[in-house]
Amino acid sequence: MLAADFANLEQDINMVNQSEADWFHIDVMDGVFVPNISFGMPVLKAMAKHTKKPLDVHLMIVDPDRYIQTFAELGSTVLTVHAEACTHLHRTVQAIKAAGMQAGVALNPHTPISVIEELISEIDLVCIMSVNPGFGGQKFIKNTFAKVRKLRALIDDNKANVRIEIDGGVTSSNAAELVNAGADVLVAGSFVFSSKSPSQTIHDLKQLASL
Repeated sequence: MLAADFANLEQDINMVNQSEADWFHIDVMDGVFVPNISFGMPVLKAMAKHTKKPLDVHLMIVDPDRYIQTFAELGSTVLTVHAEACTHLHRTVQAIKAAGMQAGVALNPHTPISVIEELISEIDLVCIMSVNPGFGGQKFIKNTFAKVRKLRALIDDNKANVRIEIDGGVTSSNAAELVNAGADVLVAGSFVFSSKSPSQTIHDLKQLASL
């Protein structure tokens, strides 16, 4: 939803509600962990009144542990924190699950899969950043394909129940290849909202992802 029209947010939320999209992906940025500020709890609270699909909340913030309970109370289904922002990642993951949410861990482009190897059976979702976090509309990093395959092998080897999510630069030109590499969830922002028919674009991406 970072790419939505903030002046007409309810309208864009209703479009997603009526589309074939499965989740709402909400990027929360603090201007410290990433060089941008998006929106915080009051906006998410207002959005949650209109959303009819699960909220996939992606925290791009320092010290996310302070806000775990708050985001649970706001109705988050999945809460994703960055491995780079958590000193005690296992404790953070456990706290998210204890609060009744699915726990996601995001990895920046430079962060290796090995960082979460010891936790892979504890995590519900791994968000691979396919651009540098902070701004929408960036160019997709092609090394992501190899990273997805490596993560899929780690998940399969451990017989873990983990979704692989790709965030950044997802378009019709790479959606099918990402799914073939092992991705389960594709986050598309700018590509959807900048198109002439966002609902049709979502439909087309879903079709590509099922090939």
